[in-house]
Amino acid sequence: MNGAADLRRAATPNVAGLTHVELTWIEKRIEYWIRFGQEVHEQILDRRRRVVSFPPHSVFALVRWASNDFGTVLSRIDIVRAVSPGEPYQTLPFVRPGGDILLKAESWRHVERVLQIVDAIESSGINPAEVSPHHWRHVHNRLVAGQEPRNYTAQQHRAILLRRRVEP
Repeated sequence: MNGAADLRRAATPNVAGLTHVELTWIEKRIEYWIRFGQEVHEQILDRRRRVVSFPPHSVFALVRWASNDFGTVLSRIDIVRAVSPGEPYQTLPFVRPGGDILLKAESWRHVERVLQIVDAIESSGINPAEVSPHHWRHVHNRLVAGQEPRNYTAQQHRAILLRRRVEP
């Protein structure tokens, strides 16, 4: 038996149509976690690793941080929309099969700014997983351009909720 293939099979729950995210937590070394999003399945692999699964069209934020003896080597946040089977997607480490990447930020400065934006949205009483995907793309583009993104408003949120009601 191929050990790597067996590990991959064990790491992916046999739950068709879901997007699976492998999370690792080795204190002060590798810390991958979900900042927001509603998983529908969880599989614990061992005391340091688990796989969480998201239904199609749900939005979640994956934060990845890693360090070595000399300091931080990775700081990244990805806000991803889970895809339906057969839908095109972008690949992303630790996300199977992949997803629609709405926002990508690297370096602690940018990751921290995105986390502040998420906190501001939550403090206004809005679940960040329900925010318009267009807003997350806007935040990504503004940060890449070195500009401040516009705030997400209750009026924008009402509009996206109404739009979702009438979409097929």
